[in-house]
Amino acid sequence: MRKYPLFFIVLLLASCRKDVEVFMNEDTSLDDPSQNGFSGFYLLNEGNMGSNKSTLDYFDYATGTFQRNIYAAVNPTVPKQLGDVGNDIAIYGSRLYAVINASNKVEVMDAGTARRIGQIEIPNCRYIKFDKGFAYITSYAGPIEINPNYAQKGYVAKVDTTTLAIVDKCIVGFQPDNLEIANGKIYVANSGGYMGAGNTDKYERTVSVIDLATFKEDKRIDVAYNLHHIKADKRGDLWVTSRGDYKQLPSRLYFIDKTQQKVTDTLPIAVSNYFLDGDSLYVYSTEWSYITYSNVITYGIVNTRTRGIVTRSFITDGTDKEIEIPYGIMVHPVTKDIYVTDAGNYVSPGILYCFTKEGKKKWSVRTGDIPAHFALLPKQ
Repeated sequence: MRKYPLFFIVLLLASCRKDVEVFMNEDTSLDDPSQNGFSGFYLLNEGNMGSNKSTLDYFDYATGTFQRNIYAAVNPTVPKQLGDVGNDIAIYGSRLYAVINASNKVEVMDAGTARRIGQIEIPNCRYIKFDKGFAYITSYAGPIEINPNYAQKGYVAKVDTTTLAIVDKCIVGFQPDNLEIANGKIYVANSGGYMGAGNTDKYERTVSVIDLATFKEDKRIDVAYNLHHIKADKRGDLWVTSRGDYKQLPSRLYFIDKTQQKVTDTLPIAVSNYFLDGDSLYVYSTEWSYITYSNVITYGIVNTRTRGIVTRSFITDGTDKEIEIPYGIMVHPVTKDIYVTDAGNYVSPGILYCFTKEGKKKWSVRTGDIPAHFALLPKQ
């Protein structure tokens, strides 16, 4: 059966679904799209919790076309469409995986068309990584609720990507968020976010270390309160973010030495999210304070080799003032274009911004609600 390209399918269906919109911008296509190695990228919009408004957008590099809400267009018979709160997205092999947190599932699609293949049912699922034919997915395990006495520890689910069956689980800390696979280990950032909201001492502050071969937790690495993201650099060392407690303890970036298996450096920079390109860690922060009841927004680049802060403002032309709430980030590995999303007021469509590697704005486009997570689609 002939496999039509994604943008053709979406344009074909757009005539019967008015919520699918097309954006054309002459400045968005790459100078030489045949050499960049990627067809485009997906953008997963979280949607406000309880609204069942998570959507999927797609940008085509060859045509400069941005298509909104493509999942609904390609899969018109799926009840409730994509679901409630898109928390992570990734491509592995020929499949696209979207972690839909409040819908308690991972939606599995064809990476080239976004056509639905199936789903993996995991309660309160958070983030996903892959290794040797398996998907590893963090789960809070219990219900979505702020509770200082939350009793259910989280876990990492091991899923066979061929059958989409859960084959094993490994218990970790409370409310595990992002995870990384490196050095034959799975590193999991435990947050304790449901428990610490009313009591700082209830936050988790460790990274769980799981041996890949045995799928057993080997140890915990003490880091800081309320951990969120974790990523390995080219040397296998780990960069972990802490949200802090939104009061006296600020958000910070921590360095774990892979050999010593402990924190050996702390960088005085707040981080809400980041993207690693080579040795450059692009970070932004929207740091909320319950003391001032306001956000402090910053952008920066950290050199992971020297462990130094290169700049505290990678947007150089002043257009960062257009962004109300930065929420997602990606850097193209070839062109070095920087993509930053704006969640705005969280209940209306957001905006995707594209900046040159020098930090100057190229273009922007409207997205779904709370645009957050990117997945680059390699050329097939």
